[in-house]
Amino acid sequence: MEIVIRKLSTVAEMLPNYYLITQLSPQLTVEAYRSMLPEMVPNNYYQAAAYDGDHCIGVSGYWICTKLYSGKYIEIDNFVVDEHWRSAGVGKLLLNWLLDEGRRNGCRTAMLDAYVENFKAHHFYYREGFIARGFHYLKPLL
Repeated sequence: MEIVIRKLSTVAEMLPNYYLITQLSPQLTVEAYRSMLPEMVPNNYYQAAAYDGDHCIGVSGYWICTKLYSGKYIEIDNFVVDEHWRSAGVGKLLLNWLLDEGRRNGCRTAMLDAYVENFKAHHFYYREGFIARGFHYLKPLL
């Protein structure tokens, strides 16, 4: 097994990864995914994807941004490894690539959100040196 990580920067490259994203967010429809990507990509949204041959087995979106409290940072977004490949080291490879991408872009910090109920993800991120620093609040507007 040789896993290769690739940076995806176009909507066309990202569309096939819908099936992986829904393993984390099953409520996301293909129509919503297709309509949101063209809004996200022009705003510095990318995906890092792990491939075994031509088969994508892990994916994470990411943004390079700046905030007053953190300076320049990489935000890891919708990090998911195919359920058949979990605990095989794919997540660590993908995360390391993302952290290196942050460093290549001069980021001071890496940050992410994890669903409250996703205890396996919490364990993974703690093991990889992340700390829980705050709460992420949502309020529906529509």
